Amino acid sequence: MYDLIINPHAKGGKAAKLRQKVEKILRERGAEFSVHETKAPKDATEIAKKLSQSGATTIVAVGGDGTVHEVLNGIDCEKVNLGIIPLGSGNDFIEAAGIPLKTEDAIDVLLSCSAKPTDYMVCDGVRGINIIGTGIDVDILKRCKASKILRGKLQYLWSLIISLIKFKFYKFGIVEENGEKTNTEALIACVGNGSRFGGGIKMCPGAEIDDGKLDFVIAGKLKKIKIPYAFIKLMQGKILEQDFTKKKYAEHVKIEFDEPVTVQIDGELYDDLKFDLSIVKGGLKLIRP
Repeated sequence: MYDLIINPHAKGGKAAKLRQKVEKILRERGAEFSVHETKAPKDATEIAKKLSQSGATTIVAVGGDGTVHEVLNGIDCEKVNLGIIPLGSGNDFIEAAGIPLKTEDAIDVLLSCSAKPTDYMVCDGVRGINIIGTGIDVDILKRCKASKILRGKLQYLWSLIISLIKFKFYKFGIVEENGEKTNTEALIACVGNGSRFGGGIKMCPGAEIDDGKLDFVIAGKLKKIKIPYAFIKLMQGKILEQDFTKKKYAEHVKIEFDEPVTVQIDGELYDDLKFDLSIVKGGLKLIRP
């Protein structure tokens, strides 16, 4: 039995129409399923929680990264398998998971593949599966959410350009396991389980979702005149090749900021959240190739 949680507002509202296509394919392939539609933000979390408590065995997030994020925060990871049918605008996590973007192919994976142990993150009590960070990525997301004209990747790119022009570097301290703090300034500080965000921008290229490690990436302070160059390298997926960028593998990351910041988890914005996160190795049973 597949319990589908669908966000009808995903993909700019197009997911509501695509729902019929998903149901048609599932019926044609003889799958037993039930559909649960969200009506407001955080609905997917509550639906997933209730389904888990009522004995559901496979819950499927039908939507974008935001829907996957909400479902992840509601399911019982020990008892429930998670499936994904991508119908969002960005769909960044599915690349790392090897789940196809095409609806028919994603359903093939759902029906024919087994659930595999997959890492996820917990940041101050909130689960994340793709990328958790703060800095210019948060500034970009805020601009995206405020935009009423552009949508999808074009919206993200335009917001990125404006943010690169206006952004002020974050000051923070990286707290080591022994309690020592290293102070720095950065354009972005993020931790990746998945490899990309923003509709295809590879911030953590090479990250793997089942290696038991997180990619901790800091794109440090650089001169304003070099920001366009940094932008180009970011779009090319070559940000880690730049001398202002550092990466290390970690299982736990703690950052303390000089001022309160907004943290993005899988593209969702959280205020008043401590940037204190750890990996849960193989803690999620994700249906994937």
